[in-house]
Amino acid sequence: MDVLWCFLSKNHKPYTKNRYSFSVSGFQIFSAEEIEALRYAGQVLHECIDYVGKLVVPGITTRELDRAAEAFIRKHEGAEPAFMGYHGYPATLCTSVNEECVHGIPGDRVLKEGDIIAVDCGVKYKGLNTDACKSFPVGNISPEAHRLFDVTIAALDAGVAAVRKGARVGDISAAVQKTVEGAGFSVVSALTGHGLGKTLHQFPDVPNVGEAGTGPVLPLHTLIAIEPITCTGKDGIVDGKDLWTIKTRDGSLSAHFEHTVLVTEEGCEVIA
Repeated sequence: MDVLWCFLSKNHKPYTKNRYSFSVSGFQIFSAEEIEALRYAGQVLHECIDYVGKLVVPGITTRELDRAAEAFIRKHEGAEPAFMGYHGYPATLCTSVNEECVHGIPGDRVLKEGDIIAVDCGVKYKGLNTDACKSFPVGNISPEAHRLFDVTIAALDAGVAAVRKGARVGDISAAVQKTVEGAGFSVVSALTGHGLGKTLHQFPDVPNVGEAGTGPVLPLHTLIAIEPITCTGKDGIVDGKDLWTIKTRDGSLSAHFEHTVLVTEEGCEVIA
């Protein structure tokens, strides 16, 4: 995916307590009211993914996980699945198993002992989107898979730690890349994080590889999704036959963890 670099104007507007968001050089800036809505959506999403994670056991199908997630979200007033219908996507979750990196469509696949699964989900509330992902073990998994999880979580934490007003997107990218490659794993470089808010994917792209001190400057009260997607083998992807699922080219295991993050005066807040 090509990354569009756009630098923040020095004459950007300061944050005000407007009722609605506005744009600063491509970034969506959220009002206090909208931030509260995003926090609600993020809490529902966090609880949903944790709930689904507890259902991940050998013998369950990915469709059963998807149905559970949809029911969980819809029981919260005003909340709805953000992925369903997005560019024609047919489900609430993306359930990516083993060598699948992203966008695995839930179906009849039965999870088996030793599999790993990334549960990616979004919640929309009052027209605003949140997006998050966790990878889960199915029963007992290999030491290599456990280590891949640990490294990918550490990379996500490093990316989040780089977020603050005035930081550049490249600061996040470099932190993620250094953590993953320093541990001997690979970043799936074609897949990136992104801005979000009124739409699920918007400016800026947030790559998982890059150079610190480069890229767009993060303004106060914007929202980004940081999502390291990693693998035990070499970087490289192929498209699945369903035109949604993306897999590692060499068939190696892939892990995916993601937070929705708000830029704040103090640094950042993990929304989901």
